Amino acid sequence: MSPELLPRIDVALALLQRVAIEYRPAALASSLGAEDMVLTDMIGRHRFGIDIFTLDTGRLHAETLGLLPEIARRYGREVRVVSPDPAAVEEYVARHGRDAFFSSVELRKRCCEIRKVEPLGRALAGKRAWITGMRRGQSSSRTDIAIEERDEAHGLLKFNPLADWSDTDIWSYIRHFEVPSNPLHEQGYASIGCAPCTRPVTVGEDPRAGRWWWEQSGGKECGLHRHEIRA
Repeated sequence: MSPELLPRIDVALALLQRVAIEYRPAALASSLGAEDMVLTDMIGRHRFGIDIFTLDTGRLHAETLGLLPEIARRYGREVRVVSPDPAAVEEYVARHGRDAFFSSVELRKRCCEIRKVEPLGRALAGKRAWITGMRRGQSSSRTDIAIEERDEAHGLLKFNPLADWSDTDIWSYIRHFEVPSNPLHEQGYASIGCAPCTRPVTVGEDPRAGRWWWEQSGGKECGLHRHEIRA
């Protein structure tokens, strides 16, 4: 591990400890991607009193879901799994088709709303703060992410402890602490979401270029991280 990473780890751990103490109950919203596995390791190894949940959209890769038992074995704690409303999913599929998100941006966003955004609201109910693995280097739409923000959409504080970490920092940490990671990363998946909406990226591509690749380039978000957030 590079000496430059050590102070960043200390800062992130101090922030997580502060959130656990001052903003209880707080939660980590985990996509089970590399960044969130780093945060899961920090929370799990240091036994911070922070809830960890993931959104099982019903369309995730088997490799992604395979991390759940690994986390339980490694850290002795379960990741809370939050699922979409079955009735809303059934209505969408009946009206538009299971893969209607390929047809238009509007239908894709509606699918994300049902499978991700609404479940996130339920997962955050009763929390005082939430934590994400968002980083400034992930895409051009995330360059202004602050480590601590006010999330007006959910009425909570939002913390991004790894906001200033690089790809090298993330993978250096994972290798050093032998953190479980999604095997899809080794196949070129930089940003992993639902299986039909995610593809590998090539060297030099924006890490989120593999998300909803059939849409025109630009800031591609599902709605989980709304922009009415202020530092």
